[in-house]
Amino acid sequence: MRSKGKIASWNDEKGYGFIAPIGGRSQVFIHIKAFGNRNRRPEINDTVTYAVTRDKQGRVRAERATLSGDKLAKRPKPNSNMPSVLFALLFFAVVGISVVVTSLPLLIPVIYLAVSLITFVVYAFDKSAAQSGRWRTSEGTLHFLALAGGWPGALVAQQTLRHKSRKASFRFVFWATVLLNCVVFVWLHTSDGRAGLEQLLKQTGLESSGLVQTASSHRSTA
Repeated sequence: MRSKGKIASWNDEKGYGFIAPIGGRSQVFIHIKAFGNRNRRPEINDTVTYAVTRDKQGRVRAERATLSGDKLAKRPKPNSNMPSVLFALLFFAVVGISVVVTSLPLLIPVIYLAVSLITFVVYAFDKSAAQSGRWRTSEGTLHFLALAGGWPGALVAQQTLRHKSRKASFRFVFWATVLLNCVVFVWLHTSDGRAGLEQLLKQTGLESSGLVQTASSHRSTA
């Protein structure tokens, strides 16, 4: 949603100023980089439309701003999201196959699915908060959810919601969590991994759960 106001103050030498929103709300910081048309310099009392966002410190600022008479710059067409979605679906297929042909407990795909759904919802709320200027979900929380097994849901959310899909530093850490999670998933197929998982399940009291059984044990008891 876009807001409208007037330039209340502007320092052309430093390239920033403040917008007085229509309706008397608190002034909003704006930098020259927020304007699509860099050839036109803002002046006090110019009418401006803009999108509200927050910086890393949680401070409100304007983005994608246009002065009266200028056209809003078109965003570049996004790349196809199909490869990322297919990658997430392929991983779920690999997890499902592992349950059938190995001793991987049924609990593992359930965890991946549940955490992925939670992660997708968190991304959706975070994008809504970014658009309306509300308090954002920290990047650390998003990375933790991805590391905990929610990265397929995060990947789908990034591409379908167009959220957190461009920031280079975030993308680097995100793919590091994906790699680390996949390494742990492969490790679970080793003898040490299975022993470690069994120990963890005992400590958490989940060893008696039906989801801890493997597909082969289900077939043998049928």
